[in-house]
This record gives sequence, C-alpha cells and structure tokens, in this order.
Amino acid sequence: MSEIGAGDAVTTAAAAVGWRRAGIAGAAIGVIAAGAAAGVAVERLTVGRGMRRRARLALDATGPYGSLRGLPGRATADDGTELYYEVDEVEPDGAADTGPGGGGDAAAPGTRRRRLFGRKAPAPVTVVFSHGYCLSQDSWHFQRAALRGLVRTVHWDQRSHGRSERGRAQAEGVTVGIDQLGRDLKAVIDAAAPEGRLVLVGHSMGGMTMMALADQFPALIRDRVAAVAFVGTSSGKLGEVDFGLPVAGVNAVRRVLPGVLRALGSQAELVERGRRATADLFAGLIKRYSFGSRDVDPAVERFAERLIESTPIDVVAEFYPAFTEHDKSGALPAFRDAPVLILAGDKDLVTPSSHSEAIADQLPDAELVIVPDAGHLVMLEHPETVTDRLADLLVRVGAVPAAANVGGHGSTAQQPGD
Repeated sequence: MSEIGAGDAVTTAAAAVGWRRAGIAGAAIGVIAAGAAAGVAVERLTVGRGMRRRARLALDATGPYGSLRGLPGRATADDGTELYYEVDEVEPDGAADTGPGGGGDAAAPGTRRRRLFGRKAPAPVTVVFSHGYCLSQDSWHFQRAALRGLVRTVHWDQRSHGRSERGRAQAEGVTVGIDQLGRDLKAVIDAAAPEGRLVLVGHSMGGMTMMALADQFPALIRDRVAAVAFVGTSSGKLGEVDFGLPVAGVNAVRRVLPGVLRALGSQAELVERGRRATADLFAGLIKRYSFGSRDVDPAVERFAERLIESTPIDVVAEFYPAFTEHDKSGALPAFRDAPVLILAGDKDLVTPSSHSEAIADQLPDAELVIVPDAGHLVMLEHPETVTDRLADLLVRVGAVPAAANVGGHGSTAQQPGD
C-alpha cells in the first residue's frame, strides 16, 4: 500500500542500525527510497531543515483537513475490540456547511427520526465509508464535506487505527486478517446502521474489508446493500505488485520485508524516534507512493503524512501479512445485483489500476473509472472526480435527490501551467 512503501522504508533505514540484518534490510528497502531520497537531497541544498520543520508546523496549524467530526459511537468487535465510528445525519434544513473546509457544527444532530401517524419513518439510506491501511476515517475528508447533511453517513476507524482500540486479539498475538476486518465492519453496521439500505464505500484495505463482509455475510449484501464503491483496491494477488521497482529490487524487498517488519515491531520506540529523525525522506516516500500528479497541494501532502505517521510501527507490522494472503475474488459475485462503482488512479503503484480492472471483469455491469494523473490516495488528490462519481452513484439509488447540491472540490494537484 502507499503506507507500505513509505513508512516501512523510512523506519527500516533509521532503526536497523546495529542489527544483524541491517545490511540486507537497508539495501532492499533502500531500493524503494532511492527516487524519493534523490529529491530530498536536492531540496536540502536549497531549504534549511529548520525552515522545513516550521513549514510542516504551519501546515498542521492552518490546514482544515481531517477536522470534521460527527456524532460519536462505539461498536464492539467479536474479540471485544472497541471500534470508533461517527455518524453524520441528514439535515433537512440544509444548514450543513459543505464548503471546502467543511466546517459546520462540531457534532452531528441526534439519531431520533420523526414518526408519521404514530409510525416510525423509514430508515434513511446510510453510506458507510471504510478507510485504508495506515489511514483513518479522516482520509475521506473531501467526500464527507461534500455530502455532509445531504445523506446519512458513517465513518469508522479500522481496529488499531485512528480512534479505535488496538486489536485485543492482536495484543494477545493473534494475527490480523482481512476476514477479521469484515466482521469488524459487520459490528459497526449493527451498531450504527442496524436498519435501512446501505451504500458501502471502501478505499484500499477498506474495499478488501467490504469483500470480506460479503464473503461472510452474503445475506446482508443481498437484503440491504443498495450500491457499492471500490476505490483503489484489490481482490487479490497483491504479492505480485512491483511498487514501480525493478525486478531485482522488488524480489529483495519481498524476501526480507516480513522479517524486517517483525523486528521493527518489537522495537517500536526506537523506530518511532527514527521516523521523526527522517521526516524529510518519509515525506518524499509518501508523495511517491500516495500521489501520481506532478505537484500536489502541500497542505494535502502534509495531511497524508500526518495520517500515515500516526500509525504505530507495530500496527504496520501486524497488518502487513494480511495483504499477501488476501484473496476475495470469489466474494465479488455477491455484489452483482447492486450498482457498483470501481475507481482507481492510473498511476497507483500500490493497488495498480489493473487490479480494479480485474474486479470489473467479475462485475461486468459496474462502472469502471480510471482517473488520469492520480495515485493511490486518489480521493485526496482528485477529490472532485471521486465525489462526482460517488454522488452520481447515490443519485442512481435514490440516496441523494438528483437536484441536491453536493458541492464540488477541485483537484488538489497543480496542473501544468498553474
């Protein structure tokens, strides 16, 4: 994933000094870092480290991204892990702020619905957003801002991510798998949207989570899911992704990365210090593996950094093996009766667009959108395109009125000539 290429490479280089594996690990992971490191070296010739640090702090202080909050709730997973979610309710008076910053009230209205002649009104359609590896619910900032108040939405943090609790089973040594994430999503749905139609939206690991949900709870998909959107995700064969590396480099990384991550996870405090010490290289790697455009808004780049660097290295390590084992192509037919949107960036090095095309092969009636000049975090890089296609999907299933002003957010990438 973008986070696989960024966080792990940097922390390996910083923390492996003095370890017996330092030489081979540094060499293998260094292949990933080479392109970004060259750019950072040039930057250091012209911009002082202190100035870069002050710039990062300024972006953190002024950037509105990730500031949206809703009505909080907690679901309990089957192993006792508490999963944090937030609900944004529909606002009939249209009072919600859907501008670029998406300000609005700090908390969404309550969940009580009006009764008609003594009967409870039908449950509204609920759009459930699932985020990717090393991210959080805030990665959907632009889409949340645009839809705020127009449709009921649920945003949740996957276990060990964001505000959710560290996976209890993982704390006891149980390996996390995509099937577990599917059960987690079911727990969130049961708590936050126990009735009514659902629209499921997932990016990267979030899309895989939706596939695991369908694999284990096909009746839920059949009976309640009105539409589905897969963004930059994969149904399997992630072990074959080359991350834009030469064959020798990717083979070396595949051989050593699982062991290196286990070692790093056991030295979390040392690694986190290494991450902070190599912030410049870390930022370059995130840009390479998250975005595909020539230039991206620095505030959005910094937002992506903050999301990824907030994930502890031991969590990075314990989730990584799940992706090479992931294979849910057999679950995709469960979505055939619902409208499906499949969207990916054409320059995604983490879950290449060919993986989205493979999903479309299993769902021939789906809408396939390949976004030009876009990387793995396409919903942050080209939010207007993602929001537009998602809004169209919601209109098609009646979740949002056709006349609704969803609100646009322009591309955060600087185009040639800007």
